[in-house]
Formats: sequence, C-alpha cells, structure tokens
Amino acid sequence: MIQRISLLIVFLFVTIIGQAQEEEKKSSSGFFKIIDSLFIDHDLSNYSARIFSNYKVKQFRILNDDYRSRYVPNNKSGVGFGVANSKLLIDIAFNIKSGNKQATDRFDAQGSLIIGKHNYVSFYLQTYNGFNIRNNFDEPDVFRKDIKSSTVGFNYLYTFSEIEFSYALLKAGLPTKKKKVHISGGVGTFAVFDSFKSDGNILTENGEQYFNDEAAIEKYSGRAVGILGGFLSQFVITDRFIATCNLMPGIALMNKKVQLENGSYRPSNPMLYKLDVSLALAYNVKRFYVNLIYGTGIYSTNLDFDNKYLFNLSMGKLAIGYKLKVKK
Repeated sequence: MIQRISLLIVFLFVTIIGQAQEEEKKSSSGFFKIIDSLFIDHDLSNYSARIFSNYKVKQFRILNDDYRSRYVPNNKSGVGFGVANSKLLIDIAFNIKSGNKQATDRFDAQGSLIIGKHNYVSFYLQTYNGFNIRNNFDEPDVFRKDIKSSTVGFNYLYTFSEIEFSYALLKAGLPTKKKKVHISGGVGTFAVFDSFKSDGNILTENGEQYFNDEAAIEKYSGRAVGILGGFLSQFVITDRFIATCNLMPGIALMNKKVQLENGSYRPSNPMLYKLDVSLALAYNVKRFYVNLIYGTGIYSTNLDFDNKYLFNLSMGKLAIGYKLKVKK
C-alpha cells in the first residue's frame, strides 16, 4: 500500500509541475515563476534516470553507565529507481524481506533539495513496527512485534557560499566546481519529533535486573527545535572521481515525556545533542555515473535517573545513473 501511495505522489508531483509550467505561460503573476525558478530545471542535460540499492535503518538505545538495550529493525535493505536533476532528487525504494526473519513493517522516506543557491533542506519521515532487542548483558536477542517507533524531522542550512559543490549535485551525477579542495560552512536550524511505544515495558523479560524502574518505559515522546552548524567539503581526486564530506552538529531544547507501567514523568534535562555525517564518492563519465553515499544522524538526550536515550538514522546507497542528454 505504501509503495502504491509513493508512486501516486510522484505521479501527482510530475503532473502538478507540468500544469504549473502551462499556467505560468498564462498567468501574469510571478507566483509560478518563483516555483519554476526554485524547483524546475529546463535543461534536459541536468536530468538522469537511476537505479540503486540501499540500506536504511532507524535504531535506538536505552542505556545507563554499565548496560544498554539496543532496538534494531529487520529487512534493512532495498532496491529502487528514481530521477534526479540539479535541484531535486526523487528515489522510490522497495524493501527486501527475508523469509528467515520476522519482518519489520516500515515506511522510511528521506530526501533533500536545494532552494536558490544558499539553502539546503533535508527531511525524513519514518515509522517502524517490530524490533530485535539486543543487549550487552548476555540475555538472548528477542524480536518484539509490539514495539513501534516514529520519527519525523528536517534540517535547514544556509551556506555562506553557493551550493555548487554539495553532494546533492554529486548524487545527481552533475559536474561541480573544479577546485581541487573546496571547503565552506553555514548555519541553520532543525526540528525533530521522535517517539516509541510498546505493549508493556520496552525491556526484555530479564532486562529489569540491569536497569532501574524508570527505564521500564511503555511510551516515550520528544519534540525538539534547535540550531545547527554545517561544514561542507569537496575533494576532486581526478577528473572523474570526486569525494565529499559533510558534518552538521546541532543542539536543541527538547520537551520529553516518559510513560511507565505505574505513572509518568517529564525529564528535567531539556538538552538534545546531534551530529549528522554524510560521505560520498562519485565516478562520472560522459553518459553514466556511479556514486556511493553513506549518511548517519546521531541524536542523544538524557531521561534522568541515570538513564539515557540515543537514536540514530543511517542510510547507505549505491546508485547507477544514466544522463538523459549530454551537452555537446
């Protein structure tokens, strides 16, 4: 069902863009011109069709100074197809499920776009049902279908120099500035809503021996808004090989609520700390390109009573693209 909805969204998006172009010709207002300049690239040589394999996972941890319980989903890999241009990348993935493992039901959408020349936006929307519980205190791994986790958020970065060398262009197989080393930075903001819940407490059957009563959580939710900085870099290794490394540390105030089996409380420490890292390597020839990308975002906050909560979003992707037109 989610796959069909994704296809419908892409179809509607393309239809709306086409209608907007037609309306622009008829309209005397500047609204559609603004939409056109922000999202529509009229140069066919900037477009490519792509196929890819990917690895996506959201996992989280409950931990204290000595012990941790880690919650990891199954069926992390997928394959898919997409289209990219200089301003927008749309990829649709189909999750691969193993017949030997209990499946995690999931919807995982992540994307990024460039608005103008200095504004980089990324977003994510994830719901996962079913997690393996792994630990460091010699209890066996357990799969819990009743554990559900949801996360939605975005990052916005204003860059001090034009975004001509960001890995958003690299992902689309497009040329970037030819300086051997190009380093820049920026500032911005981010927001995130994150939650999990389960039937009964989230620890394993014997897990309560290693944690205090306040770690026997049935439901958790947190909303955060904060500021971030960005460090962006590009390295031209050869005429065909390009690598990038991007870092975005951030800090936020978070409103949190923890529900236990017998009552609830709000953690007194409002701080959330995060670090986003993305690495990419691209090989580009006249008509084709290949890129390998890895990104991870780590978020950490305190739940009081010596308990901490940490979650991270990770994605790896290998893509092969074919350029629809080549400039002569």
